Amino acid sequence: MAARKTTARRPATTEPPKCPDCQGDGETTETVRVGSRKGRETGDRQAALCLTCFGTGTAPS
Repeated sequence: MAARKTTARRPATTEPPKCPDCQGDGETTETVRVGSRKGRETGDRQAALCLTCFGTGTAPS
């Protein structure tokens, strides 16, 4: 009978890498702009969906 070969086990899959733009939150902040011509920036910020990962928080593959 032939000797049984052992194979190396693969490590368990870990969580996927986080999105570099939103750091895994799925949201980014955008500056609020006011005015029709020059778009003056205010000190206010609003939440926006991350366009890189579409809100999933994982890095695109």
